[in-house]
Amino acid sequence: MFIRHHFTHAASLSVTLGLTLLASCTAIRSQSYAERPAVEEYAGSRDALAASSVAAAPSTPSTEKKAEELARAEQAGPLPPEATEPGAWDEREGADFDTEAYAHIVENRFVSVDTAPLSTFSIDVDTASYSNVRRFLSQGSLPPPDAVRIEELINYFDYDYAEPEAGRPIAVHAELAPAPWAPAHRLLHIGMQGKRIDDQDLPPRHLTFLIDVSGSMDEENKLPLLKRSFRSLLETLDEEDTVAIVVYAGASGAVLPPTRASERRTVQSALGRLQAGGSTNGGEGIELAYRLAEQSFQRGAVNRVILATDGDFNVGRTSQGELVRLIEQKREAGVFLTVLGFGMGNYKDAMLEQLADKGNGNYAYIDTLEEARKVLVEEGGANLVTIAKDVKIQVEMNPRLVGAYRLIGYENRALRAEDFNDDRKDAGEIGAGHTVTALYELLSPEQAARELSVDTLRYRQTTSTKVAVDAAEVCNVKVRYKAPQGRTSQLLAFSVGARTVGERHPSEAFRFSAAVASFGMLLRDSEYRGASSFDLVNDLAQGALGSDRGGYKREFLQLVKQARSL
Repeated sequence: MFIRHHFTHAASLSVTLGLTLLASCTAIRSQSYAERPAVEEYAGSRDALAASSVAAAPSTPSTEKKAEELARAEQAGPLPPEATEPGAWDEREGADFDTEAYAHIVENRFVSVDTAPLSTFSIDVDTASYSNVRRFLSQGSLPPPDAVRIEELINYFDYDYAEPEAGRPIAVHAELAPAPWAPAHRLLHIGMQGKRIDDQDLPPRHLTFLIDVSGSMDEENKLPLLKRSFRSLLETLDEEDTVAIVVYAGASGAVLPPTRASERRTVQSALGRLQAGGSTNGGEGIELAYRLAEQSFQRGAVNRVILATDGDFNVGRTSQGELVRLIEQKREAGVFLTVLGFGMGNYKDAMLEQLADKGNGNYAYIDTLEEARKVLVEEGGANLVTIAKDVKIQVEMNPRLVGAYRLIGYENRALRAEDFNDDRKDAGEIGAGHTVTALYELLSPEQAARELSVDTLRYRQTTSTKVAVDAAEVCNVKVRYKAPQGRTSQLLAFSVGARTVGERHPSEAFRFSAAVASFGMLLRDSEYRGASSFDLVNDLAQGALGSDRGGYKREFLQLVKQARSL
């Protein structure tokens, strides 16, 4: 009896000690973030940010980190059974892994031309999804389906479209050929090319860096990578450009007022003093960043706030709705917002995409220093210099030749038909040299009748268009855009012929974009993937690499290989 009681008491004490140690570890981790120096307002207090180095955190996948944390805790004493249940570690206070957030994507379906002859959407030149997908595959896991936005995969690449005519900021090209994953269907390829601007002709750039220095940024692939990335951008700026730096954590502060980029030592010193620590108050930081951006505002120049964060932030005293309205208000005043995402584990993709969308800016994910150079240096003009804003596309399908259609991707960019002519409606932006690509999968009227269950309309109006024109045109494409500081849109329109270029010999741009779309459908396990396979993707892409500046298309082939192995 005494032995059994003694054993029970010892086991209970062991469990109690384990729980106490576990709680202590969690409290220490949370306290270590909260007690790190907060950032003070810039008012002679810039030196309050002492120089320090940020310890490099291991770049192991979150599941490995979780196992290591559990192993260390168990060495201190046995854990209660509920602490080892799946998901229990993630839910404890202070845990910061496996909390990535992505907006749910409801994939576009085939739409009957009888009921919806117009397809309208806002263009998108974000590329965050591609580099985020690359991060997952490089770490040996498939990405969550909602992390795969197919239009962002496609638009990661440059397709070498022809330049626009003199006096126009964008050119539009179209091509029609069989869909590789469903040869009985046709694939409509619409490509847009933004006017390129030589570096010496770029307008002055007034940039305000809004940098997240909260505790969650204290990992090697977050704040340290962010600082190296911004140093690359600084090397491209000249004497007319200015830089300001705002940070936010438990408090927000101006580390550097608007300063000439030529004062490199001053700017580099301010950037080098940044360190991670504290909780997060993103809303207050954004308000302060816009105030600084207004101090250096110059009409006709690039006036932009660049937010760099893992997205794991609250909005403090400002509600999310108020924050979005602030960003929209500043957008109308001419200060745009670019968003750069960093890190893993607690990455908040959905929030960052929304902020960039509302701020007339683009959204990229930085997983490596090479990606930072691509986004900020190689494509710095395209990502910072807007040449056309509120760009909308509307495609009218000819019911004589098209029975149904499906826009591949752009699910969260859909607009109502009446939004196309409404200049008050916000839409996407095109930067200098940007390319934008959209793909439609088309069904003939006979195929649509077989594959879609839609009754014939009783009151359908007959078209007054000549039959000869109907037989020659598959669709009519219209594009609306505004000048960067304009308020009234301009219209481009052209028809796509039934025997347009590419029917028998699709271009490299057509084949490579189709390969990327097929790859995205495989990663999403799309019900519309048809005969898509990794072999098909590889064969299509391999034969359409073209000049491949930067080697990004060849890198894509490696990602296809990695995905196939998984």
